[in-house]
Amino acid sequence: MDNWDEIRTAFQVAKRGTVSGAAEVLGVHHATVIRHIDALEGRLGVKLFQRHARGYTPTEAGSDLLQVAQATDDQFTQLAGRIKGRGHTVTGELVITTLPSMSYKLTPVLAQFQADHPGLIVRFLADARVFRLEYGEAHVAIRAGAAPDEPDNVVQPLLTEQFGLFASRGYLERKGYPQSDADLANHDFVANDDIATTRAPFFRWLYDTIGPDNVIFRATDDRVMREAVQAGVGLGFISMLQRDAVPDLVQVMPSRPEWQARLWIVTHVDLHRTTKVQAFLAALKEASKEWRSDATS
Repeated sequence: MDNWDEIRTAFQVAKRGTVSGAAEVLGVHHATVIRHIDALEGRLGVKLFQRHARGYTPTEAGSDLLQVAQATDDQFTQLAGRIKGRGHTVTGELVITTLPSMSYKLTPVLAQFQADHPGLIVRFLADARVFRLEYGEAHVAIRAGAAPDEPDNVVQPLLTEQFGLFASRGYLERKGYPQSDADLANHDFVANDDIATTRAPFFRWLYDTIGPDNVIFRATDDRVMREAVQAGVGLGFISMLQRDAVPDLVQVMPSRPEWQARLWIVTHVDLHRTTKVQAFLAALKEASKEWRSDATS
């Protein structure tokens, strides 16, 4: 990789936001940093940064390049640790991504893992977007649905998440308790705003069985949907993992097989065996033993 020094320079400029900050970390003159950035942009034929008074901000092309640089830098750091005999330590950044609905259970696990490894910085990206592990966007992803099939990823089952249908007591006093599936047509629902194309099995069931007209409150965030159910807007699906977080809600229908969602642990093959990732996977799998009883009861 003849231009790695230039890529590494661009990586540090993106992390620090300034030429001087990157120069200090790299131990070079600021003119060297500028020369590396100019040479790399000239070689690629695109602008990697927007220059402004406060520093440098990556362009879209710059962000793509820097994601690859992040993954490479992480792998070099792990390699250096093993070569120097420090591979047993858990330090640096640990980037975890999952759906926002998993944050209720996963945040305490991450907090304890960071406390057990004080040299670690945890970055928890709770987002519906599928982060690209091959570009170093995350070390570990927890994904729902069909098993991911990217060839360079290691995929392991975590658990099957159950969902029940819940309502507030105020809503049930107004609209009554649904007695059957047919009775659901007389009720209002809270669901994802993208209900027509969502991959969530319970929302697909709702769309196919009840239809979209009964979905009177739609949102893109799981927390917002849960709060709408708590506010009495309508019936809504709540993960059984979160059941103890909503004691004010009443479960009006138990979980069904067609509402279940499989959860998978996904890591990239290049980072799967690293000490940091393996240590977290061990902590996650231990915590999930308790989750399984919550998810299936």
